[in-house]
Amino acid sequence: MADPRAFISFDFDNNSGEKLYFSGQAKNSRTPFNIEDWSSKTALPEKEWEQYIKGKINKCNMLIVLVGKKTSTATGVVKEIAFAKSHNIPVFGVYVGGADDTTTLPTGLQRNRTIKWDWKEIADAIDQVMTEGKNK
Repeated sequence: MADPRAFISFDFDNNSGEKLYFSGQAKNSRTPFNIEDWSSKTALPEKEWEQYIKGKINKCNMLIVLVGKKTSTATGVVKEIAFAKSHNIPVFGVYVGGADDTTTLPTGLQRNRTIKWDWKEIADAIDQVMTEGKNK
């Protein structure tokens, strides 16, 4: 089986650097997943953006939310989480940019599904969501 595909959700205004770093490290890690960089490259009207993102998330096996200190206020991230959950796409978060377990999470992301940026923990979380997905 091919490695599962992950859609990366992040606060574009505050965590673009962490997203690039995370994506780069993922390519060189032994973590069994592929990151699909399907972020919209241009500003789109909201309805067009929503359709674009929904189509991309539907092609993935999971959504990984990069949780920075201000991610809870990123409306796009909240919409991406809601869409993934409504289509039974597993979601988990990874703390970035100095965020930790005291950081406010975006609506829909569970604290017990948000982990520190550690590739072993990320690999374990991917295994867990893929196993859960097979049992649905």
